[in-house]
Amino acid sequence: MKKLIIQIPCFNEEATLGLTLSQLPRRVDGFDCVEWLIIDDGCEDGTVDVARQNGVDRVVRLPHNQGLARAFMAGIEASLKAGADVIVNIDADNQHDAGAIPRLVAPILDLQAQIVIGARPIAEIREFSVAKRLLQRIGSRVVEIASGCRVSDAPSGFRAMHKEAALRMCVFNQYTYTLETIIQAGRNNIPIASVSVGAKPATRPSRLIKSTLSYVRRSVFTIVRIFVLYKPLRFFLAAGTVFLVPGMLLGIRYLAIYLAGGGPGHLQSLLLSATLILTGIVIYAAGVISDIVAANRVLLEEIRMRLLRAEVERVNLERMS
Repeated sequence: MKKLIIQIPCFNEEATLGLTLSQLPRRVDGFDCVEWLIIDDGCEDGTVDVARQNGVDRVVRLPHNQGLARAFMAGIEASLKAGADVIVNIDADNQHDAGAIPRLVAPILDLQAQIVIGARPIAEIREFSVAKRLLQRIGSRVVEIASGCRVSDAPSGFRAMHKEAALRMCVFNQYTYTLETIIQAGRNNIPIASVSVGAKPATRPSRLIKSTLSYVRRSVFTIVRIFVLYKPLRFFLAAGTVFLVPGMLLGIRYLAIYLAGGGPGHLQSLLLSATLILTGIVIYAAGVISDIVAANRVLLEEIRMRLLRAEVERVNLERMS
C-alpha cells in the first residue's frame, strides 16, 4: 500500500490551522492512503484540539518550542516510522496552495525526482519586501553553488520528498531547514525538481521574520554558515586570500623601497605585511581543518541514515506483525 503523509509544523496555529486542513486532500492519484500529521512545536493554544477536530491522523508533540527546523525533522522521522512512501511538507498559515499537491508529488511518482520544491511566484507576492525578494534570489543562487542543483525558489517550505531522500535529511541549522536540505540532497546526488505553485495572501505575520532587518541578518548568517559547513575549503581560501594578497603586495612594496635604500623608514609596512600574510596562512590552515571535519560529518550523516533506516524498518515490521 502506497502512503502519502502531509505534515504541518505548528506553533500556536489555532487561528489558521482549521482553514489549512480544510484545503488538504484525502485522496491523491498514485496513493492508496493519505494521512495528515501535525507537529506540535510547544503550542500554548488550542492548535492540537483544532487538529483533532478536523480529522488529523497523527500528532507529534515536542516538549517545548524548538523552532521550525527541529519541528520539520521531527515530522520527517515520525512520517517515516508511520510508513510514508512520500512526505509533503506544508505550512500551517494557509499560504500554500494545497491544490498543487498532486502536481508536487507527480515527479516523484514518475521517478523523475526524489525531492520536489514548490516554486512560488516571488515577484507577485505583495507581502514580500524588495529586500526579501532580493535575498530569496541570493539564497537560491547560494544553494545552487553549494549543491549543484538548480532550484528557483530554494527557501520554499512547500515540498515533497520520497522516503529515500527523507532518510538522508539531517538539519544542523535551528532557524530553517529549507536551504540546508537542498544542499544535502545535491551532495548526496538526490534528484531535485521544481514545480510552479501559487501563493495565497498572508493570513498572519510571519513567525520567522520579525522585521526586514531581522530577516536580512538571519539570511546573511544562514548563507555564510552554509558555505562554512558545506564548502569550507573554498570559503576559507577566499577569506585567507583577502588578507594574504594585500600582505604580499605590501611586502613587495617594502622590498622595492628597501632595495632603493629607503627601508629603515618603512618598518610599519613590513610589520603590517607580515601580520596580513600570517593571518592569511592561519585562515588557510583553518580551511584545511574544516574540510577534514566536513568529510567526517559526511560519514556521520551516513551512519545516522543507516541507524534511522534500521529503526524505521523495525517499527514497520512490528506494525505488520
